[in-house]
Amino acid sequence: MAVIDAHLHLWDLASGDYGWIPPGPLDRTFSLADARTELAAAGVDAAVLVQAADTEADTRAMLAAAGDPFVAGVVGWVRLDDPATAAAQLHAYGDRLCGVRHLVHDDPRDDFLELPAVRESLGLLAARGLPLDVPDAWPRHLPGLASFADDHPQLTIVVDHLGKPPRGTDAMTAWEKTLRALAERPNTVAKVSGLQSPGQPFTTQALRPVWELALEAFGPARLLYGGDWPMTVPDGGYDPHWHVVSALVGELAPAERDEVLGATAARVYRIGAAR
Repeated sequence: MAVIDAHLHLWDLASGDYGWIPPGPLDRTFSLADARTELAAAGVDAAVLVQAADTEADTRAMLAAAGDPFVAGVVGWVRLDDPATAAAQLHAYGDRLCGVRHLVHDDPRDDFLELPAVRESLGLLAARGLPLDVPDAWPRHLPGLASFADDHPQLTIVVDHLGKPPRGTDAMTAWEKTLRALAERPNTVAKVSGLQSPGQPFTTQALRPVWELALEAFGPARLLYGGDWPMTVPDGGYDPHWHVVSALVGELAPAERDEVLGATAARVYRIGAAR
C-alpha cells in the first residue's frame, strides 16, 4: 500500500492570499518541489494538497500542481455561502478536486455551517462524493459537528488535526468527550495531523494518549495520516513529525497500518477513482 500524506500545503506569498502567516519561518513560499524533497526522504509516495486560503486563486494553483504524479488530489475552496458560485466552481475545478475546505476557524460567522446557503452547497458536495474538511474545530466548531453530521448523512466530514486537541490544558476532558461523540457518527473520519501544541512536547510518549483515544474512537479505517507540512517547519520540519506519528502507527498490525497511512485517504478522497 502506498503511503499517502492526506494533508499537505503549498503557498506562494507573491499571490497575497496568505495574510494569516506570521513573521518567521513560515513567511516564505513553499513549492511542490520543496515538498517532494521532504516527503520523499520520509518514504511518502503521494500527497493530497489542502487549501490554505479561502480564494479561488489558491485552489487553482494547487490544481495546476496536481498534474504532477506525486499529487494524489486537491482539497480546495469553493464559495459555500453562494450555491450558484459553488456549483460553477465545482464544475470548473474538474476531477482533480477530491474534497472541499473552508477556513471556518477564521470566518467571523460562528454559524457559518448552519447557514441555509451553505447547507444547500453541501448537498452539491454530497451528490459529487466530495468530503468536507473542517479545520481547527476545537473549541469553536467541534461541539456542533455531531449534530451537523446527523443533518448531512450523505456527506463525509473530515475532522482535520483530530479537532485540535488542547494538549496540556484542562480542556482535554471536554475535547475527548466531544470527539468520542462525533466518532459515533459513521460519516465522520479524522486526520492524525497538526497535533503540535505550543509549549507541549511532541514525542511518541506525549502524543500517545491522543493517538490511542482517536484509534479507539474511530478505528484505523477512519483515520488518515497527514503531515501538515510546512506548518511543521517551525518545529523542525517534516521528518520529526513523521518520526513520531509513524512510530505510533507502526505499532499496529500491517493491515491496520496500511489503513491509516494510505487506504483510508484513498477511500475518503476517492483517489484513483472516477469522480
